Amino acid sequence: MTRLAAVDNGKDMAATKEKRLLTEADLLKMAESDYMNEAQLTFFRQRLQELEREILANADETTEHLRETVIVPDPADRATIEEEHALELRTRDRERKLLKKVRQSLERIDAGDYGYCEETGEPIGLPRLLARPTATLSLEAQQRRELRQKLYGD
Repeated sequence: MTRLAAVDNGKDMAATKEKRLLTEADLLKMAESDYMNEAQLTFFRQRLQELEREILANADETTEHLRETVIVPDPADRATIEEEHALELRTRDRERKLLKKVRQSLERIDAGDYGYCEETGEPIGLPRLLARPTATLSLEAQQRRELRQKLYGD
């Protein structure tokens, strides 16, 4: 390997390392002209994939937990266990809906639409995406939608 190739390889490794170490603070420091550049898309793809893995792991854990049959003679204890199972199932149902949004967000990244409002086409904004990576509407569009729902019950 020549010295020049070693230097170039070192630069490539440093660039790769820099992409992996991108933090929320790094994202927020970027210029507006960098909005949804490759590094930002990679950051959000990784965040969404981690969320997807976490949801799927929780679902597997719940399935295993519910398969365990515990026979409890006391009706109060049995009711407590059933209530815990019901609560766990409601939580998993919310996560199932979130999983669908996560997958849609990953598809939007692949399609090049991620980070832009579905209604207006304007940027959603990094702070909003950091708080809610599955957001599809800008803050203003979301507020308008919620106001319409409140007024008209849509």
